[in-house]
Amino acid sequence: MGLTPELQSRTTQNADADALAPRHWRLTIPAGESSGYRLAQLDDYARRRRSALPWQPPLQLNLRARVSQVDLPGTWGFGFWNDPFGVSLGLGGAARRLPALPNAAWFFHASPPNYLALRDVHPARGFLAATFCSTNIPDPLLILGAPLLPLLAWPVAARHLRRMGRRFVEEDAARLETDPTAWHTYGLEWRADRVRFLLDGEPCWETAIVPRPPLGLVLWIDNQYAAFPPTGRLRTGSLPTPESTWLELADVEVETP
Repeated sequence: MGLTPELQSRTTQNADADALAPRHWRLTIPAGESSGYRLAQLDDYARRRRSALPWQPPLQLNLRARVSQVDLPGTWGFGFWNDPFGVSLGLGGAARRLPALPNAAWFFHASPPNYLALRDVHPARGFLAATFCSTNIPDPLLILGAPLLPLLAWPVAARHLRRMGRRFVEEDAARLETDPTAWHTYGLEWRADRVRFLLDGEPCWETAIVPRPPLGLVLWIDNQYAAFPPTGRLRTGSLPTPESTWLELADVEVETP
């Protein structure tokens, strides 16, 4: 059975999430300098606790998508995750949330200088099919680890923390060789024991690294970067966008048994 997700838009100033037709959107972020973060996003989890996110296997996400440029600065993509870095005190109707370890399965594009892999054998930027599966650590225990965060500013210590992170976060990824500016049909099949990615109806990659449910659906474009390379030099920030850029999405649905 195909379901149309109940998506809400979230945008920064002068960004847009325009509904062009039923199940058809264009997410646009404006041109600007690196001093400003720009985001256009659709999701279905802002008012939910992580324990109450709506999706778990088995299911399949189907949609069509294209972007305005091949090498957009920042990140864009679509798929499922647990919004691990979101923090909310419950204000404005949002659910209360603390940071968590990542669980995700998605199509993800990351431009340089992004470096989003803990294991050096995995691709860390480009247009990827990727999954993350993290140990289920209670929020209070994660908070106890907060005093270690200042060590990330010291590359020697950061390299050790990066290796330590592999004990708690499993990951897998494959780089996709396709032109994302042309319309393509994307499929993400999430089962209890595997995740399979499809491009134009054909399987393009499969992995046994499966995220822990429940997860929320997210579709986004932004100008953000995060880099945690083997050198241990952690960097985050925003990138300049010389011109307005967009991600267009159509026929978004989730098939469930």
